[in-house]
Amino acid sequence: MTDSTMPSPALLAWAAKELGAEVSVAQDAPHQRENSRVWALSRAGGLRFYLKVSPNPRMYERETFALRHAVPALGAGRAPQLRASSAEHLALLLTAVPGTPLKQLSMSTAEELRAHRQGGALLALLHAAGDLSGPRRVEAEQALPSAADGADEHLRQVGDRLTSAEHKLVRGLAEQLHDLPPLPLAFIHGDAWPRNLLWSQHLGHAGWIDFERSRFATAVQDFVLMSCGIWADRPALRAAWIQGYGRDLLPEERHALKGLAALDAVSCMAWGSAHNDPVVTARGRRTLDRLMAGVFA
Repeated sequence: MTDSTMPSPALLAWAAKELGAEVSVAQDAPHQRENSRVWALSRAGGLRFYLKVSPNPRMYERETFALRHAVPALGAGRAPQLRASSAEHLALLLTAVPGTPLKQLSMSTAEELRAHRQGGALLALLHAAGDLSGPRRVEAEQALPSAADGADEHLRQVGDRLTSAEHKLVRGLAEQLHDLPPLPLAFIHGDAWPRNLLWSQHLGHAGWIDFERSRFATAVQDFVLMSCGIWADRPALRAAWIQGYGRDLLPEERHALKGLAALDAVSCMAWGSAHNDPVVTARGRRTLDRLMAGVFA
């Protein structure tokens, strides 16, 4: 680690004060989100915590709210516990969660199935944990229309990288999100995919991390990233997830998923091109190709 990647002395002093003991930086966290920083801290006795600085106030507020009001429903060791937060620093002090992101593991098929089954079960607990009353219900009910309203901007950004038929498909699927009947609402993770799903091979259990995109929305919005990613080639993993989640998607949710996948596809293609990321661009292109071929499910 270079000095430029170290937390500031003020941040370390804050963390030490909150933990009641001197701490040292053990390492950068294995995965860093764009514009955010996460460090593993060690304290005397071998206890480990994570210090996270959010990219912006909105994500800080979302993650702080989630950790206080919804995430505890997942149970001990299945998600971080919030030890302290600092609005001044946009900082969160978190307990460590056993395990490694699925994306970084070499796993047997049986282990992968167990991890996805448990991941789905934990997500069901999270979805049921939020208080969907008052303005929070309004926020959740507006989630699909709000997503649909972003279609034109995404299409403008990708421009002629899409054919006229692809533009028409994306716009049509997005418009249909406005016309769906009421769908199941939830407190969603918002970034549910293998990067944020941990698996402890020693303990044989899963856990979720990174709740900075969590919010009140439709439950189906937490199925987009997996559906556009690993499940495309591994339907057995989707089946295990659904088994853990406790129900399959309703027909109306499946239709919404196609519209959300179309939006994710053009978003990936726009972002990937702007940031010279061929992997993200390819993910978007593949999803769009599946939608055009009528094989997205």
